[in-house]
Amino acid sequence: MEKKSMPILGISMGDPAGIGPEIALKALGCREVYRLCRPVIVGDAGVMEDALRITCLPLSVNAVTRVIDAKFEYGTVDVLDLKNVDMARLNYGEAAAMPGNAAFEAVVKLIELALAGEVDATVTGPINKEAINLAGHHFAGHTEIYAHYTNTEDYTMMLAHGNLRVVHVSTHVSLAQACALVEKSRVLDVIKLAHGACKSLGIENPRIGVAGLNPHAGENGLFGKEEIEQIIPAIKAARSEGIDADGPVPPDTLFSKALGGWYDIVVAMYHDQGHIPLKTIGFRWDEKAQKWGSVSGVNITLGLPIIRCSVDHGTAFDNAGKGIADDSSLVSAIEYAAAQSAAGFRN
Repeated sequence: MEKKSMPILGISMGDPAGIGPEIALKALGCREVYRLCRPVIVGDAGVMEDALRITCLPLSVNAVTRVIDAKFEYGTVDVLDLKNVDMARLNYGEAAAMPGNAAFEAVVKLIELALAGEVDATVTGPINKEAINLAGHHFAGHTEIYAHYTNTEDYTMMLAHGNLRVVHVSTHVSLAQACALVEKSRVLDVIKLAHGACKSLGIENPRIGVAGLNPHAGENGLFGKEEIEQIIPAIKAARSEGIDADGPVPPDTLFSKALGGWYDIVVAMYHDQGHIPLKTIGFRWDEKAQKWGSVSGVNITLGLPIIRCSVDHGTAFDNAGKGIADDSSLVSAIEYAAAQSAAGFRN
């Protein structure tokens, strides 16, 4: 692909006290990334310079104040420098207001660039929810920040690892609140978002598996009535619109079916119902080496007017500043964002 025709991807550095800057450099140290897109990191150039010291990568940092000034050349990491980190006060591996604020400002700037058309897609590094809240920004996570700054009401999170894709009826709320949010209108909205996401990925006739909320999908009301009163009516409404939605399927078998190719995407009723199976296959702990051998998976926000893909892991404060963090999830997020952009993103 010719350089000028490749999408420009804005990548936020994540929390500077975490592994975000390190994995950003490792990802941009992969030549293949520059065959897919024109990447620019949004964050603090001083942090990225220190990440170079930590990772010992043969790269250089090019600090810019405008996206149009980026070089987009392999070996040179372009950084839209926000100059918002005091390196003398930065402690790797600690949640604090200063780095939390820097991470938050990078995300907001990224959204602004996408809305203005200066970048074609956005990719976010890991932030720490405690740190951004310490900085006075009271959001549960990236998804909620994006929804707020794009004025989006109907949105959901999609996780992807290979051909396993999961969307959620609710995410960052208590389990009690998550159960209360299982309502026909919301479940139907998420089924539609799942259908649209698959279509945008080139899946012509998406097969959607809808999870039950209760054990055995309620067992005909024996273990709960949410399936009868909310989920089944939503599935019937989706089918009436020509959507191939199946369920409610007992959650303990649904994901195995999806992995086997039965479904193209799964609608999970709450955060952990969707996250646990996906991370079980994407995250691999190496017992012998006593470290993560693989941390892969992509987090995509559906329903936004802009593209947002992200790593599917946190700041890993325990590994920050050591140069050992795995960048595979970020590389996957970049690949997804580039593919969506190149395909002509429509939401």
